[in-house]
Amino acid sequence: MPLPLTQNRRDHPTQGLRWSLLVLVFLALCLPARAQEPLARQDIFRKHQPAIESAVAKALRYLASTQAADGTYPDSYGRSVGVVSLVGMAYLSAGHTPGYGEYAEELDRCLRYVLDSQRGNGLLDKGDSGHGLMYAHNIATLFLSECSGMVDVETQDQLGPVLARATKLILEAQAVPKNENHEGGWRYKPDSRDSDLSCSGWALMALSSAKLNGAPVPDEAIQKAVAYVLKNHDREEGRFGYTDPWGHSETLTGCGLLCLELSGYHGTESTPRSGEYILKHRQHIINNAHEYYANYYNAQAMFQLGGRFWAQYGDWMYTEYLPKQQTNGSWSNGRNGGTYGTSMMVLSFTVPYRQLPIYQRDETVDELP
Repeated sequence: MPLPLTQNRRDHPTQGLRWSLLVLVFLALCLPARAQEPLARQDIFRKHQPAIESAVAKALRYLASTQAADGTYPDSYGRSVGVVSLVGMAYLSAGHTPGYGEYAEELDRCLRYVLDSQRGNGLLDKGDSGHGLMYAHNIATLFLSECSGMVDVETQDQLGPVLARATKLILEAQAVPKNENHEGGWRYKPDSRDSDLSCSGWALMALSSAKLNGAPVPDEAIQKAVAYVLKNHDREEGRFGYTDPWGHSETLTGCGLLCLELSGYHGTESTPRSGEYILKHRQHIINNAHEYYANYYNAQAMFQLGGRFWAQYGDWMYTEYLPKQQTNGSWSNGRNGGTYGTSMMVLSFTVPYRQLPIYQRDETVDELP
């Protein structure tokens, strides 16, 4: 069950930034750069900060200008709960909240669309998700979990049961009998008997977020998911693959690395090797069909590693992608539409903001050198 409102994430020691939004805005506008250190603590962020803030502001205006009254978008998969949820998380990642502030209406539309999408079996499904029902469901569940505890009482009363059923479906889909190579993971449908890393990464993030939010997610479910992730890991090279350790590694290694980083594997032998793999192959994601997805996971994972890994990747990312923003504020490679690309780039650029609870960096562990 979700945490009661008196014990929501605002009371969690790592969640104060979001609920101090007005204070942060005041500091950003009124105090010298030295006083902004909690937000801009990374040298690489400070180097690009004015350009990042301008790009994010333009991107959010673009997303607001293209949103329909029901919360959907006009381009490819723009009615999918997965894409709508990515837009919602982009707003959250920049420090905006449902029900208050500049983009309250846009966020509320995203949230309402997802809340109204649930089927009787718990599946969040609305619009065209192609063959990836669980893919969209996992992203939507993560979005709901990140919103839980920061909405008004009436919305929380609706969100809590929807999130509980959505989380339960993810657990049930994991428990569907699979062979040894696929056990512990997820794929496109709730009853799929195989797994892939891409879908499983979103599922693990959704479960981890729900667990942080007080949902009864068994430790065993997280452990089985991590075990599946490791089945797709080439320990020698540090890479991760789609259904084995090798396929699509240039776009999926960030996903596998982030799963490990957020599951207690920081500083183990595997993680720096994966960071090295990402640095070595980062140029290869450019113009890839899954470019924005790969960059999103790479940025999140390298920020978790910290040190030179984030410094080198972050500098490369901002240098490479800031100039590629279109005049209307969007990013698009012509394959998935501006909504998807723009949302993923905002989520990537705002990593140092640390507004999404699931991706908070554990400050009790050292950054890797």
